[in-house]
Amino acid sequence: MTAYVSAFDLFSIGVGPSSSHTVGPMRAALDFARRLRSSGRLTEVARLECSLYGSLGATGIGHGTPDAVVAGLRGLAPETCDPARVRAAWTEFPAGATLLVDGVHEVAFSKEDIVFAPRTRLPGHPNALTLIAHDAEGGVVADETYYSVGGGFIRRDGEETAIAPAALPYSYADAASLIALCDEHGLSIAELARLNETALRGEQEVAAGLDAIWDAMAACVDAGLHSEGVLPGILKVKRRAGAIRAQLEAAEADGHRELPGEWLGAFALAVNEENAAGGRVVTAPTNGAAGILPAVAMYWWRFLADSGLGAGNAVTPYGELVGSALLGFGAEASLVAVGAIDDPAVVAEANRRRGIRRFLLTATALGSLFKANASISGAEGGCQAEVGSACAMAAGGLTAVMGGTNRQIENAAEIAMEHHLGLTCDPIGGLVQIPCIERNAIAASTAVTATRLALRGDGTHYVSLDAVVETMRQTGMDMSTKYKETSEGGLAVNVIEC
Repeated sequence: MTAYVSAFDLFSIGVGPSSSHTVGPMRAALDFARRLRSSGRLTEVARLECSLYGSLGATGIGHGTPDAVVAGLRGLAPETCDPARVRAAWTEFPAGATLLVDGVHEVAFSKEDIVFAPRTRLPGHPNALTLIAHDAEGGVVADETYYSVGGGFIRRDGEETAIAPAALPYSYADAASLIALCDEHGLSIAELARLNETALRGEQEVAAGLDAIWDAMAACVDAGLHSEGVLPGILKVKRRAGAIRAQLEAAEADGHRELPGEWLGAFALAVNEENAAGGRVVTAPTNGAAGILPAVAMYWWRFLADSGLGAGNAVTPYGELVGSALLGFGAEASLVAVGAIDDPAVVAEANRRRGIRRFLLTATALGSLFKANASISGAEGGCQAEVGSACAMAAGGLTAVMGGTNRQIENAAEIAMEHHLGLTCDPIGGLVQIPCIERNAIAASTAVTATRLALRGDGTHYVSLDAVVETMRQTGMDMSTKYKETSEGGLAVNVIEC
């Protein structure tokens, strides 16, 4: 068994506002609809019902869970759908209308066919839903229970989760074995992740896929920075990222020095405001924590990539990339200058992309540890499992592109996670808005601080990343349910929803 989870599973392109409460249930409903169709029994179905248990039942409306279920039953996938078709799919479902299952078969459906059962917690996971298909006489055609286990990952009851294929060339169970493997084979953490990814798909496909993830992240940042108005939901939270962008741009136009730290916070706010609005978001590793990695990566891209800081980021002649150089590794001699491009802007862009690939692959190797050995689900481990994990992944990724060693990367991730231990998930009104949006901005800053501290040392430190991951797991187990995405404690009950 390996802890490694592919970058294309850990960073999945989906919709807001929640990977566990929106993306996961949508995938579960889609899987249910497709199973009905592939079994040949879809035409027997006359009615559908869905029960949302535990955290899904407690905060499902605020997270858009019933809308996601209806969208999934219709055949929409979070990776490819228009986010506008998910919003209000259940909330504004017309009375007396029928539901077109998987786009081909009409069944009777009403809003009351989705039942909320927040006090019922199934043993498999706090995020559980059951979908039942009935025939015209009321008999059961199909009955499936799914668990939304965080980050958009789902597990069907009775099936084991396949964390990663057994054929990966580099399998590791924890951070200690990850570092040992890298030492044994003379690899960086990102190089090890690259070799695991290219065992599953071609080098060009991996590079293109990582670029697509980054492009979606960057587009989300840009969309949030150029949007205004009020976020959906009872809190009427005003978007702030656009106003902050305007203030910073005005200051720069007046000749004031750019303020990287303030831009860092704006980047994170932008992503999580887009997430709260139900826009296109990359789980990183969840939607509730989706702003941290893009903000830190954009901070590097904009302020550090061309500064000469970090290994392999200097501007170099760019032509055809081969082997590990394609993904941002190896000496500059591994560039084959076939039809070399001399335009400095094009060259700089190419080198930034190589750095981003390294950033994402390093974050993937680290994020896999949290998923395998603790949790990335707020309903299971509190917000430490979401924001804490994302902060550690971002710190490790930034340390990698700044030229840090494997032990400095591990140290940065440990620092970042250590200072999120015990963080509760207590969203006001069950919405991924307060404190979630600001929390991402603070965590992005923590990730940068963790990197700076780690790079000032030699990688040796007293508390290991493995010890912190295990502590996070134990803390999550001990944490009261009311602090794990149920909106039954903390800020959710001490702040008036108005």
